[in-house]
Amino acid sequence: MRFGIKTAPQHCIWQDMLDVWRAADEIDLFESAWNFDHFYPLVGDPEGTCMEAWVTLTALAANTRRIRIGCMVNAVPYRHPALTANMAASLDIVSDGRLDLGFGAGWHEEECLAYGIDLKPMRQRMDRFEEAVEVVKMLLTREQSSYSGEHYQLTEARCEPKGPQGCPPVVIGGGGEKRTLRVVARFADHWNLTSATPETFQAKHDVLAGHCERVGRNINDIACSVQIALPANKDPQPYAEQAAVLGEAGVDVVIFSMRTPYHCEALEPLAKALQAVS
Repeated sequence: MRFGIKTAPQHCIWQDMLDVWRAADEIDLFESAWNFDHFYPLVGDPEGTCMEAWVTLTALAANTRRIRIGCMVNAVPYRHPALTANMAASLDIVSDGRLDLGFGAGWHEEECLAYGIDLKPMRQRMDRFEEAVEVVKMLLTREQSSYSGEHYQLTEARCEPKGPQGCPPVVIGGGGEKRTLRVVARFADHWNLTSATPETFQAKHDVLAGHCERVGRNINDIACSVQIALPANKDPQPYAEQAAVLGEAGVDVVIFSMRTPYHCEALEPLAKALQAVS
């Protein structure tokens, strides 16, 4: 079983978040570190502060050396997939091949209404999401890409230079059984659920297995992760035990979604608790 940490750039001091990532980078037990892609806070005061995902992720990548980095997950409505592909290629270079590339269909109506972003009705949103993931993977794996879809079009488009990984591992978040998990089966190297009991995870995993079978994909080629919310200043033991139970249910990676205020001193006790239950 593998472990990661997540720090949403909301209601936080930049230096505190940076210190957490630097500390995680020094503890081999943690293989990955993540932020999120929102403009408004999701926890606490909705009128509080929130930093942008790609800028903070790039700065965090430049200040770490080992740990894999990613956004859990990038919302497709916020950026054209050609822009996302070029940003990902550049960040893969900056991070020396440590980027995991997250995607989600988007859901935050308040942000979209405030900024005039077209979230779209659910069916169109999912159609656009599926096209966007396909477009990004195409741009990151080919020298030139042409694509004619309902939402996106490319004409001999280039995305250069590419990073050390070519196309970084694609991470798709969500548990929608009809569409999201089908997109996971088609494109993802890593599937994430924001939260789940062992029973919920296993039920969703069974649905994903069915989608994989229909598209000719081996489900064992897709890493499965679940997030666990980790409040500040709490005994990490119960959360480590929760991770162990998820591992027994078949979860490959547990990502601890830390809550503010961020304290880098919290990581060593968490690592010890995880080692004790492993």
